[in-house]
Amino acid sequence: MQYKVELTGKPSLLSLYRKIFFVKKPGWDGKALPSILVTQKNVKVSHRRAERYSEVCGFEFDGRILPPTYLHIVMFRLHATLFTHKAITFPLLGMIHLQNQITHYRHVTIDESIDCSCELVESEVTDKGIEFVFYSKAVVSGELVWESRSTYLYRNEEKRRSRPPRANNIAWENAISTEIDEDLGRRYAKASGDYNLIHLYPFLSKRFGFDKVLVHGMWSKAYCLSQLMPKLESSAFSIDVAFKLPVFMPGTITFNYETQENGLSFEMRDKKGKRPHLTGELIYLN
Repeated sequence: MQYKVELTGKPSLLSLYRKIFFVKKPGWDGKALPSILVTQKNVKVSHRRAERYSEVCGFEFDGRILPPTYLHIVMFRLHATLFTHKAITFPLLGMIHLQNQITHYRHVTIDESIDCSCELVESEVTDKGIEFVFYSKAVVSGELVWESRSTYLYRNEEKRRSRPPRANNIAWENAISTEIDEDLGRRYAKASGDYNLIHLYPFLSKRFGFDKVLVHGMWSKAYCLSQLMPKLESSAFSIDVAFKLPVFMPGTITFNYETQENGLSFEMRDKKGKRPHLTGELIYLN
């Protein structure tokens, strides 16, 4: 069975967050998820929000060309609509973002109208819970310009001790070091619309078992890409990241990359350069 939702206007963030935080869901029933498709046509981008997003993520915004990760933000209301759909019986706050892959076919400009869609395309029951994939795409005048796959995990109640992730073999002697302020989560939320409570204030994140506030995973990806932009040899590429360990605010992160045969490999680590927060690979398409 497939559910279809067509948005004719921009859904209110207030109404979406009311459903996320206050509508009680019965919980996961142990079964795979149905297909759910959410679409919205002729979406226009706010210049002010794109500028704010670029600033908080480290992109140089010329007022015209959108950062490649910004279309994930354009899709946010579609994602939230899908997350709050009646067919998903567990709460958004119990989910973990495992992986995100973006394929950027060409630059998208701020004056273009975008037809957006987001679909829950597959799910798999594992010993950790249920993993599922959101497939999003952006189309301009019939041309596919951008697409993304986000993999999420909703954990079952049984907690298992997992091995700490290992860093890859990238040389780390000349890594870039960046200080993260305690208000980064709030600034990113204002730019993106993603007001997940664990990213805002310590007293809120502590309610969900975290001593400090967590950085948004998609900020980490955007930050990494902003560091790579001056090195890119093509505007057509795919960029795939896996989220390894949470980044807490305030704190220090380090970043480095290596050139590969047809792209770049990169990683974000902790202050000492030992523990990986994010690993990624960028591949040129032409």
